[in-house]
Order: sequence, then C-alpha cells, then structure tokens
Amino acid sequence: MSPAADPDPRPQLGLIGYGAFGRLTARHLAPWFDVLAHDPGAVDAGAPVRLTDLATAAACPVVVLAVPVEALAATLTAIEPHLQPGALVLDVGSVKVGPARLMADHLPVHVQAVGTHPLFGPQSARDGIAGLRIAICPVRGDRIARRVAAFCRHALKLKVFLVSPEDHDREAAVVQGLTHLISRVLLSMEPLPTRMTTASFERIMQAVEMVRYDSPAVFRAIERDNPYAAEVRNRFFDLAEQARADLDD
Repeated sequence: MSPAADPDPRPQLGLIGYGAFGRLTARHLAPWFDVLAHDPGAVDAGAPVRLTDLATAAACPVVVLAVPVEALAATLTAIEPHLQPGALVLDVGSVKVGPARLMADHLPVHVQAVGTHPLFGPQSARDGIAGLRIAICPVRGDRIARRVAAFCRHALKLKVFLVSPEDHDREAAVVQGLTHLISRVLLSMEPLPTRMTTASFERIMQAVEMVRYDSPAVFRAIERDNPYAAEVRNRFFDLAEQARADLDD
C-alpha cells in the first residue's frame, strides 16, 4: 500500500503581522505557500490563511515580517529562538538601511535574510500586482537575494529592482518622501474642489488617494527612518520658501 499523498505539498510560510499589507501579502503568496499568520490583533484570517501562534509561524522555512519598521527590532528578538537552521527571513518595510542592519545584527548566523520593499500597497494593488514594482536588497549575500528576485519576477510577475539598501533609501527619500509629504499637506487642506478640475489636478489627487489610508507608522518610517529623507525634505521646503519669496516680491 502506497503512503498517503501530502494533502498540501506547498512549503509553509510564516507571516508575522496581519494588517492591511499582511493580508495583501498573504493573498498573493497563498497559491505558492501554506501561509500561517500571526498577529495578536487578528481574529479572522480568512481562507486559505491560518492564524497561529508566534512560535509556529517563526518556525516555518520562510518567514515574512509584515510589521511596522518601528516594531522590527522587537519582532526580531521575539522570533529569534524559534527560527530553524537555513530559514529565510524577509521584511517588507518602506525603508531598507535600518532594517537590513537590524536583520544582520539580530538574526542567528544559520538564518538567511533578504530585505524587500513592494513599491505598492492595498490601494495601488487592488486590481492585481502583475507589472508592479518591488525592490530586493541583499542582507546576507547576493545569491539568496537573486533567488527571491527570480521568484518575484517569474511567479508573481513583478518588475524587480535588485539594489543595495543604501541605493534604495536614496531614491525612496524622493519618490516616497515627497509623495507622502505633499499628500499629507493636501489632505489637511480638504475639502478640495471636485467640480472644475484639470487633468493634472486629478492626477495629483489620484496619488493622494493611494496613500490616504496608510497608517501613521508608514509615514513615520518614510520620513523619519530613511536616513536620506531629511535632506530631501529640507531642500523641498527651501525651494518652496524661495518660490513664495519670488511671488511676494
């Protein structure tokens, strides 16, 4: 008599953090992995994801940390005793220099680590993720980072950028830093006109809508935890003051 077939041959993936982005992550990885999610605040995972305790999620061969950047250090400390030799740990934070350093310093030497930043969120990915962008940053060697990049490119159909954490944060300081800063100001000016609008104004408001429901932790990470954001932000404010001075004159 032949042994019974494994009812779920997919490798297990532990997902730490099951907020809005954690749920988005689970939905698109579920076809490839048996997703075990842990989040003390979650009460219903929704099929096919299963909620579990921290130790079980952290003991999976692949562990994705979908937690705020400010909670990453504590999360790494919590999962460290449960990580298995050879496991792959990935983060999905909006900044990469700090998280890469934390993973390199806190994770056991027998664990692999890769930094990722999906350059999209629940709003921009509501119609699917194929063709969207993701940054992959090596933390412990290029080989495993290239494997993660290949999976994202071929399985998830993402456009992949394999970059250093430093190069990522330099560009993100402009791309994300200014987008979120300008959007935050415009949201504070609401209500804004919706009748006699121009195409350019509507494009700006589309960008605002994409970040409207991002958590305050995302804004703090982008503006405070990116080591290059302050320089970009100050230059923007200086140029804005110069433009105002020109108009006043």
